[in-house]
Amino acid sequence: MSVTASGHSGSPASIVDSSTADLSWLEDVYKHFHQYPELSGAEEQTAAHIRQQLQFYQDKGWEVTPNIGGYGITAVLRNGDGPTVLMRADFDGLPVAEHTDVDYASKNSQLNASGERVPTMHACGHDQHITSLLGAMRILDDVRDKWSGTFIALFQPAEEASIGAHRMVSDGLANVIPRPDVCLAQHVIAGPAGQVYSAPGPVMTSSTTIEITLFGRGAHASMPDRSIDPVVLAASVIMKLQTIVSREVPPNKFAVITVASVEAGKANNVIPDSAKIALSCRFYDEALRKKCVDSIKRVVRAEAMAAGADRDPQFKFVGMLGATDNSSEVYDVVRPAFDEAFGEDSLRMEPWTASEDFSVIPKSFGCPYLLWTVGITPRKQWKRAEAANRLNEDIPTNHNPSFLPDLSSLPVSTRAAAVGVLSCLQATWEEPAEPLPRMGAVSPTDEEIDAVSVETSSVD
Repeated sequence: MSVTASGHSGSPASIVDSSTADLSWLEDVYKHFHQYPELSGAEEQTAAHIRQQLQFYQDKGWEVTPNIGGYGITAVLRNGDGPTVLMRADFDGLPVAEHTDVDYASKNSQLNASGERVPTMHACGHDQHITSLLGAMRILDDVRDKWSGTFIALFQPAEEASIGAHRMVSDGLANVIPRPDVCLAQHVIAGPAGQVYSAPGPVMTSSTTIEITLFGRGAHASMPDRSIDPVVLAASVIMKLQTIVSREVPPNKFAVITVASVEAGKANNVIPDSAKIALSCRFYDEALRKKCVDSIKRVVRAEAMAAGADRDPQFKFVGMLGATDNSSEVYDVVRPAFDEAFGEDSLRMEPWTASEDFSVIPKSFGCPYLLWTVGITPRKQWKRAEAANRLNEDIPTNHNPSFLPDLSSLPVSTRAAAVGVLSCLQATWEEPAEPLPRMGAVSPTDEEIDAVSVETSSVD
C-alpha cells in the first residue's frame, strides 16, 4: 500500500473550522448515552437511540444499515470519486456501579449472562465515542463541497466482550459497505482534557483470556489425606505462574499474565474435586505471546502432575485479540493534520496496556488503520495530582466507577474525528497488490479467520 496527497484545497483543520454545522446538541446527546448504558450484546436501546440520531443523516442521503452482527450499524455517505474512509465508534457499557455526582449519572441496571441484575455504566467512554462520531458526521455532511470520496461511520456493539467486531465482520459487513481504503478509531483515556495522542506501531496490547480447570479428588474437609486438593493445587499454580514474566520474559519485553479469577468449592467442610482459574494475558509481540502461552500450559501441567492429579488440566481459550498495530502510512497522514488542528496538544501516544477489537475490522478488509486517544481528565485535577505525585491515586482511569469525561473534551474528540477522516479523504490510497479475502455473510471458517489475520492461538 502506498499513499500520496491529493489535490484538495484547504487543510483538514481549516475545512472543519469553516463548518457552520449546528453542534449545540452534542452535550445533551452525550448525556443521554451516558445515563442509559447497556451491557455487551444487550445494547438494544442504545442502538435504537443511535438510529434515531441517524435519521437526520438518512434524510440527507446517507445509507443507514442496522442490525449487523447484532446491534451494529453503518452509515455511508457517497460524495463523488475519491478514497473510502471508515471510522468506528463502540457503544457498549460495563457492569460497574457509577460513583460520580453528576445529574446525568447512570442508574441503569440489566440482567447479565448469568441472569443476575447488575448496575451498568459507561466507564470506558464509549458514550463519548458515539457522540463524537455523530458530530463528525454532521461536520462532514455540512462541508461536502470541500471533499470527495466515501465516508463510512460504523457503530459497533460488544467491544468490551471482544466479540462485536468479529460478529459484524462474520455477519457480512463486507456485503453492506464498500471496501474502505483506511480505517480509523479513537478512544478517550485518563489524561489532560483535550490532548490528542497518536503514534505508529503497536499502541495497544494483544489479549489472550484462558480459563483453566484443575482436577483433583474430592473428600470430607476432615480427611485431606483422602483427597487430591485442587485448592492447594490452584494456589501452587497461581504462585508458579508469576515466574513466567519475571524469569522467562526478557527485561526489555512487555508481558502481563494476571490470574483474574479463582473459583473452588461451595462448602466449608468439603474439599472440592475441581478448581477453576482465569488468566488475562497481554502482549505487544505475537511470538512472545505464543511462547508465554506454551509456558503457561507447561507450568500448569507440571503442577498438576506434582500434586498427583488423576486428570490433565483443561484449557479453554475464551478470548483472543491481536495487538493494535497502527499503520505508519496512516499516521504520517493524520498526525500533521492533528498538529495543525491542536498545536501543542497534539502529542505522542504512549503504548497502552489495554486491548481492543477494532483492528479486526481493517484486517478483514486488508487495509491500514490508525487508533488515537483523547484525554478527558479536567486539567486542574490532573495538574494537582501530578504535582502531588498522586496520579495513580487521584485520577480515575477507564473502567473505574469514578471515570467521567470532562465535557470540555467532547468538542475536541468530535473535531479530532472530523480532522482525522478529512485528512485521509485528502490522500490517495492504493489497494494492496493482493488484497486479503473478505468474509461472507456466514460464520467464518478457521481458514477464513486465519486468512484475515483475526488472531487465534497456535496452541490447543
